[in-house]
Amino acid sequence: QQRQEKYWMSINPSAISAAGWQRKKSIYICTGRSANKDSFLDKYHYQAWKEMADAEGIYFDETINGRLRGVSRMESLDIILEKASREYTQEEKEQLAARKNESYVRLLEKMSPDDLSQEVKKTLEILRQRGYKLAIGSSSKNTKKILTQIGLNGYFDAISDGTNITKSKPDPEVFLKAAEMLGEKPENCLVVEDALAGIDAAYAGDFQSAGIGDAAGHSQVTYPIQAFKDLLSICSIC
Repeated sequence: QQRQEKYWMSINPSAISAAGWQRKKSIYICTGRSANKDSFLDKYHYQAWKEMADAEGIYFDETINGRLRGVSRMESLDIILEKASREYTQEEKEQLAARKNESYVRLLEKMSPDDLSQEVKKTLEILRQRGYKLAIGSSSKNTKKILTQIGLNGYFDAISDGTNITKSKPDPEVFLKAAEMLGEKPENCLVVEDALAGIDAAYAGDFQSAGIGDAAGHSQVTYPIQAFKDLLSICSIC
C-alpha cells in the first residue's frame, strides 16, 4: 500500500488532543522563536529595539517587547511609539525602523548552530525522516539569514516571510501563502506558534494550531504543548 504523503510546515501543554487528526493529512506550519536556546532571537530583538528607544528617550521594557512577537517591524515600532512624548512622521518612522534593523542584523552575526536547541533540531530531523515537508511562516525579513546562521538552511521546502507578504499577524496571509507554496488547503494544516498573534492568525485563516509558551494559553489554540518535541506525539497519531 502506498504511504500517504505527509507535510510539515515550519519556521516559528501537557495534554495533546488527538481529535480529528485521523481524518486529515498531516500538514503543519511552524513559526516563532521557539527553535532556539534561551530565546536568543527575543534577546536580539529586545536589544535592538532598546538601543533605538533609548536613543529617542522612549521608555521600553521586556513587557512591551512581549507585545511585539509575531508583529511586523513597522507595527512593532508603532507599539513602542505609544510611549513617545511626540508624534513621528512616516519618514522618521522609517528611519527608526531602519536603525533598529541595522542593529538587529549586526547582532545576528553572533548566531551559530550552537544557539539552536538540540531538542528542536532532533524533532525536525525526525519529522523529515517520517516524510513530513517543512516550511517557514514568519513575518521577519531576516528569515533566510537566521536559518543559515543556525545551520537550518536547506531544512525547509518553502519559506513564506516578510519578503513576500504585505500583512503581518494576526492577518493569516503569511500562513496562507505558505500553504499555497505547498499546494495545500488551510484545513489540512497545523500552525505551530509561540505568539498570541500567531494563534489569532491561524484561527482567522481556518488553520488548526499548536501553541507553545504564551500561545499555549490562547483560547483558540487546538493543541497546547509544553515542549517542541511534543509535536512528535501529535504526529504519531496522524
